[in-house]
Amino acid sequence: MDLDLRRLRYFVAVAEHRHFGRAAQALFLAQPVLSRHIRAFEQELGFALFTRTTRSVELTPAGRQLYEEAPRITTVVDAALRRVEEAARGEQRLIVAFSPGLHVSDAIRTFTARHPEVEIDVFPLRWWEQDAPLRDGRAHVGYLRRPFDDAGLRTVPIGHETKVACLPVTHPLAGRPTLTSADLDGEPILDVRTRRTSSLEEKFELIASGQGIALVPVSVAGAYSRPDLVYLPVTDAPPVGTCLAAPESSTAGPVQDFLAIATATLRRNAGAAERAEAGAAVPAPEGGD
Repeated sequence: MDLDLRRLRYFVAVAEHRHFGRAAQALFLAQPVLSRHIRAFEQELGFALFTRTTRSVELTPAGRQLYEEAPRITTVVDAALRRVEEAARGEQRLIVAFSPGLHVSDAIRTFTARHPEVEIDVFPLRWWEQDAPLRDGRAHVGYLRRPFDDAGLRTVPIGHETKVACLPVTHPLAGRPTLTSADLDGEPILDVRTRRTSSLEEKFELIASGQGIALVPVSVAGAYSRPDLVYLPVTDAPPVGTCLAAPESSTAGPVQDFLAIATATLRRNAGAAERAEAGAAVPAPEGGD
């Protein structure tokens, strides 16, 4: 079965607007033309995508599933076309993704000094998104925290980070110097399984307002210090591993050169950070600036 990408984009517009007229306006199409394309798309697929009445347009179960899949499909295609266009222009571009709190700038500077012909873009990852941009083509290489699905990826260990508990300053435990996992039993934990937020800023705003607590890597705590939150070491929390990752299919060119350079640079930085943390009396900042 062939997938018509133009009609897929038309389908997404109708699914978002739940109205053929408004979707047609957004697409700069006549409504009858859009309706014909959607009917033809449904015939090509062999099933209905919408349930239509005189008052509403609703997605069928198949339509809801396609609507969930569509962003991944279009992202992969757009990324592939971008790479083809860059190759046609003779450009070399490397997109480096990084998890919140992790810094890859030293590695980029070292790489750029040796490979000035390669253009570098950075891709900040959302806190709950790890390997997806490496799989759909939005990024070539990533500086990530485990755990994530590393199937089909080449990973290079870099270092480890401790986790700290993030609590509002009004929390009964906020005055403790350290915590254990047992201290947090029964506490509402905000994580990807319980409440997915669109950003760390949103997550910390919920914590500050008393909606729950979170366990975060110490580098994230350092990057998001605010007076209404405290970060307390959890003495028995297992460390979080950091690593570089790239698709196994990336076997040559800028990706491999970047991995070699970044491995040495980031391991050196991670080692210095771990030694500094081990020598500090309190490894994570408490609330305040």
